[in-house]
Amino acid sequence: MSNVDCFTSARSLAKAIRKKEVSALEVMKAHLNQIKKINQDVNAIVSLDEEHALKEAKKADKILVKGNDVGPFHGLPIAIKDTHNAKGFPMTSGSLALRDNIATEDDLHVQRIREAGAIIIGKTNVPEFGAGAHTFNEVFGTTKNPYTLKHTAGGSSGGAAAAVATGMLPFADGSDMGGSCRFPAAFNNVVGLRTSPGRVPTYPKQALFSTLLTQGPITRDTEDAAFMLSVMAGPDDLSPISIDQSGEDFLQPFNDDIRGLRVAWSADLGGMLPVDSEVRANIEQQVNIFKDLGCHVEEACPDLSEADEVFHVFRAWEMEMSNRELVERYQEVMKPSFIWNFNKGRELTGPEIGTAERLRNKLYHRMRIFFQDFDVLLLPVSQVPPFDVYQEYPTEIDGVKMENYIDWMRSSYYISALGNPALSVPSGFTAKGLPLGLQIVGQHRADYEVLRIGHAYEKATNYAKTRPSIVESVKTK
Repeated sequence: MSNVDCFTSARSLAKAIRKKEVSALEVMKAHLNQIKKINQDVNAIVSLDEEHALKEAKKADKILVKGNDVGPFHGLPIAIKDTHNAKGFPMTSGSLALRDNIATEDDLHVQRIREAGAIIIGKTNVPEFGAGAHTFNEVFGTTKNPYTLKHTAGGSSGGAAAAVATGMLPFADGSDMGGSCRFPAAFNNVVGLRTSPGRVPTYPKQALFSTLLTQGPITRDTEDAAFMLSVMAGPDDLSPISIDQSGEDFLQPFNDDIRGLRVAWSADLGGMLPVDSEVRANIEQQVNIFKDLGCHVEEACPDLSEADEVFHVFRAWEMEMSNRELVERYQEVMKPSFIWNFNKGRELTGPEIGTAERLRNKLYHRMRIFFQDFDVLLLPVSQVPPFDVYQEYPTEIDGVKMENYIDWMRSSYYISALGNPALSVPSGFTAKGLPLGLQIVGQHRADYEVLRIGHAYEKATNYAKTRPSIVESVKTK
């Protein structure tokens, strides 16, 4: 076994491969060995094809020997979220309805990742159809938190975040409708970005002009998130809302001087949300770091009282539209919470959708005006720390009962309703050692800026350097 460190950054590994300081095969073997040690306990990576991975790594090395130009991800292993299509691999969405489905084409962002030279080795685990921020399903089982196997890894990109946190992958792709990049990033002490709608163009999908679901990176630091976006982002006429800005813009070095930044923060969106006491204490501590970095800090937040209705309506509408045929055929094998949400979409009326669109317009302009006075808004990613792995979702927060399986996710899904970019960056741990995340919400389409601010905060704290306990326990295997 080579001396490849599986916790080396993706950008450094890619550079080392290009300079022939290490071979793609050595990098692949090191990560496959890490998967062998850890995945049996964490269950983050599914549909692993080891033979294919080794074969492609050997090919990658031969290309370099011939002196051919290679892409920025050349030779790096990656597993694709199991709600996304990767040609030749299963795409089950964690559902028994799709357990035999093999993708015949790549989703657009997967195509970009593959063309950049990354080697797809398998898929990462998800909740059924990505519904809910806890990764479990009837096809592959439950993904566990590598910091403590008794707790959830979050979701829906739970497999992706757990794999990156444990060094099984250098980076991973995620998607985010109600927090599916942000929750698992927070719960696994890694970085996850909900990108602006259109930043990473999506194809194929049925909701052509949708701004609710976005794709983004999950990495161990903000620089690797920018590195991933340099490939994933960029315009394409396959998506009519794609942003006309090159992904290579994300390769600009970060300026860590954030003195004078106007920072708003809130633990509970002005008293709108119940919040666990440890989460509340954590964000109050992080605010002081921004003060130390020279920022102007003020406790303030916009009025997001309409966000609940906007998110619920458009989420239900998209779930019904995207899964209609599957539900009609396979409803009896699907989890009840997903069927409940699907039926909410089926029951929607035209006026209800129209009202939600009017409210979304109102929210957009209220947020636009709020950001005339502030550069960034800080919130907790989750209102609770990681919860018991055998609990589907938190049923109560700070004495307040949750009405359904996504009610506890408001701190993130309110932001989804707005369309602003939002970064989850590690913000420390609870008394029991459970990871928490700080949510950095930026202005309209300010994806690079939230990464830049996150990078300055990341350097000041170094929370991400605390690795999962399971990594230390398997070092001798």
